[in-house]
Amino acid sequence: MNRLDHRDPLVFDTHELGRRAGSMRTVERTFKAPEGLGIADVIGVPTGSEITLELRLESVVEGVLVSGTAEAHVTGECGRCLEPVEDDLDVDFQELYYYPETDERGRTRKSSEDEQSDEDEEETYRLEGDFFDLEPVLRDAVVLALPLQPVCQEDCLGLCSECGARLSDDPDHHHDAADPRWAALQGLSAAPGDEGDENKDSDTREGLAENQEK
Repeated sequence: MNRLDHRDPLVFDTHELGRRAGSMRTVERTFKAPEGLGIADVIGVPTGSEITLELRLESVVEGVLVSGTAEAHVTGECGRCLEPVEDDLDVDFQELYYYPETDERGRTRKSSEDEQSDEDEEETYRLEGDFFDLEPVLRDAVVLALPLQPVCQEDCLGLCSECGARLSDDPDHHHDAADPRWAALQGLSAAPGDEGDENKDSDTREGLAENQEK
């Protein structure tokens, strides 16, 4: 029984291809992008946007060799200044989907599942009946093609570390840095009214001196 849903746009049927080595057919399909197709919180294909696939299916001894290209629009955020980033992405991929009953050398697999290691299962893709799921292969191809740190332009200057201003908009942007050694002296400057108080203290001292002389 097939576990794959043939209504899924990334599930393909190889029944018409047959199993005669050398037979080939092409498939074109446009569909809505699934969720999470890209690098989370960095850049990726917006959910629901269109992806165009062109596939070539070739029957070989071991299974079905799938080669193709995918075209999609990606959006993200500049890793330096946080401005929106948009681009068109074209990716190429190729993967061999093995027949369920054959191993990597095209030989009939032993009936006991214990004979096949978990490691081998993780490294290969297999048909389920006549169907194969392209989504994991497409996801890998898209992620590998995307930049880990997208930029809005190659010479983006990023943001000011003090106020967050976008430096590319104002290359001369700067802040006058105060010498921290002078900060302690700023509190010693005379405050308004201090001068009058000082004169009052002086008059008081003079009056006391006169009384002492008398």
